[in-house]
Amino acid sequence: MDKKQEKTRYSDEELQEFKELILAKIDQAQENYKRLKDNIMVDESNPTFKMMEEGAATLQKEMASQQAERQLDFIRKLQAALMRIENKTYGVCRITGKLIPKERLLAVPHATLSIEGKEIEAKNKQKS
Repeated sequence: MDKKQEKTRYSDEELQEFKELILAKIDQAQENYKRLKDNIMVDESNPTFKMMEEGAATLQKEMASQQAERQLDFIRKLQAALMRIENKTYGVCRITGKLIPKERLLAVPHATLSIEGKEIEAKNKQKS
């Protein structure tokens, strides 16, 4: 493709496809988050809890809490991607300024870096 003809952003139709994908992922992530939060709120006043069970329950709650935090972070990243769709900047690598391949965005819809951009970022981190 000629440099002058190189695509600089995704079409409105493509952005709509990404938006639908992201909205579905947000719904799923919010369901997961709610389920994890519900697991954290288990009734501990139940008299059947014994000392060993309490330890295991505490560990389970900590793990569920960490997973819930990751889900919340994922939701935030997806919501930021929706903002980029609204601004028509979605899919543009924040380092190279080039379009992130559609395949990558379908796999990681909240991506802000192309593979090339990630490599540049990694090299810059190694230098500092």
